[in-house]
Amino acid sequence: MVEAKKAAEHAYAPYSKFRVGAALQLTNGEVVTGANVENASYGLTICAERSAVVRAVAQFGPAMRIAAVAVTNLNGAASAPCGACRQVLGEFMAPDAPVTFATDDGTKTMRIDELLPVGFVLRSA
Repeated sequence: MVEAKKAAEHAYAPYSKFRVGAALQLTNGEVVTGANVENASYGLTICAERSAVVRAVAQFGPAMRIAAVAVTNLNGAASAPCGACRQVLGEFMAPDAPVTFATDDGTKTMRIDELLPVGFVLRSA
């Protein structure tokens, strides 16, 4: 959670003031972080988790895999990954990979398949 919190310090959140950071532990041992980046056109805002995934793919290529995720914020509020982030994380994680996130009373860890029980998956014909 330390790396995620450091990433949250770099968030661009002038509208919501909700500064979120994510840290991805990759299967190669590297840690990649991301922060939320808001936009005046709210639909263009990117969450910290997706920011980190995009950065990891840019650094290590599309074959990179995520072993674990940590998400926190500087607002002292619960911040489980949103549905879009769960779907994107699930694209690069094993079903049993852990996701740790801030809750109202501390942190919680759940497997990605628990957070996204029926994720969208393309299967080859």
